[in-house]
Amino acid sequence: MSDKIEFTRNYSDLSTDQGFQFEFYCDRCGTGYRTRFRPSALGTVSSALDAAGSLFGGVFGRAADLGERARSAAWEKAHDDAFTKAMEELKPDFIQCPRCSSWVCRKSCWNQKKGLCKECAPDLGVEMAAAQASRTVEEVWAHSKVAEEDREMLKEASWRAGVRATCPNCNAPLAANVKFCPECGAKIQAVRHCTQCGAELIPGAKFCAECGAKVEG
Repeated sequence: MSDKIEFTRNYSDLSTDQGFQFEFYCDRCGTGYRTRFRPSALGTVSSALDAAGSLFGGVFGRAADLGERARSAAWEKAHDDAFTKAMEELKPDFIQCPRCSSWVCRKSCWNQKKGLCKECAPDLGVEMAAAQASRTVEEVWAHSKVAEEDREMLKEASWRAGVRATCPNCNAPLAANVKFCPECGAKIQAVRHCTQCGAELIPGAKFCAECGAKVEG
């Protein structure tokens, strides 16, 4: 058995004087795996020594102190042995990514085809599904903000024609693309552009002066 102990960060030690138990965690998703509780043979002995020291004191108390120091060293060794066994028990469920060095669970966070964790090499199918769902939500919000009466203004023809924000005669604000000012009744002469080349059209022109295309509408 190797003297080296891995998993020195992503675990919790649930051990007590009565026995040993550990939990190991995935660095990516946080999923935990807990080992079964392993009773410690030293637990019973330490309980007896503690009782002797508290009840009798004197010689028995000093014996308990000596036993405590011996027990501590023995307990630490037993603890390391138990941890090593726990590590060997759960290590098959984890794998270390060669790119980011994270310990991840094989079940949910390991990309077997790429040989990397899913943080470094995500599943493209999952990412695509998530992207599509996100885009769908964006579309829902985008369409929910557009009233039916405003949809005409979003058409390409309306963008090319140009829309005035204020009346050129009285400077009253115009809330929509209108032909006459609602305040003074002046005709709104919106700047128009050719639908073919985008050039600005001369008022009343039937054909574009730049490309010769017929002016529609």
